[in-house]
Amino acid sequence: MPTGIAFLMVIYYFCLMQDTYKTIEQAAEGYITEKKSKFFSFVFHVESPGEVKRIVEEHRKRYYDARHVCWAYMLGPEREEYRSNDDGEPSGTAGKPILGQINSYGLTNVLIIVVRYFGGTLLGTSGLIKAYREAAEDAISHAQIVERTVESTLTIQFGYLLLNDVMRVLKQFENVTWEQDFKESCTMKLRIRKSEFQRLYDILSRIYGVKIEKG
Repeated sequence: MPTGIAFLMVIYYFCLMQDTYKTIEQAAEGYITEKKSKFFSFVFHVESPGEVKRIVEEHRKRYYDARHVCWAYMLGPEREEYRSNDDGEPSGTAGKPILGQINSYGLTNVLIIVVRYFGGTLLGTSGLIKAYREAAEDAISHAQIVERTVESTLTIQFGYLLLNDVMRVLKQFENVTWEQDFKESCTMKLRIRKSEFQRLYDILSRIYGVKIEKG
């Protein structure tokens, strides 16, 4: 196999094995001042754009008298879904520095909001970037960062005579959990770490009579 293709395959399988990500445990707050402007920052654990929208709207109402309510978020274990908003500040001076801090700490499933009360002195482009970056960082510094595991699921169906065979397989995996329904036949919904999913799938596939459905 050519070296270039081999390298790409190594990268591909390495990415498949990545099954942890960093986020925060609970909401936290931060605060800085810059030339009499006040920057109140808030960091939240979020799971969806809808949750982001709700929290941002709540803060717009709560801080209705603030000059700007700027924010950024990152979603998903692969950290591929993100967005930032300057809320009237010069383009790139608020949302991007906030998002930059999320990236700097390698976080995901996180929303950071920075509320600014204008102090009467213009900060300029560099001053705004610095202020929003430091405000976002201060909120993160007060949060507890945790590592979470990415899980995959599969559903299996089989007859009662195969139950012992299936259980022997499951006992080989420390990180597998399941829900079961043993009424008319045996149905089990399994959850396992992403990095171990394919091995579990392959072993179960070798048991004749076990039907497997991914997801």
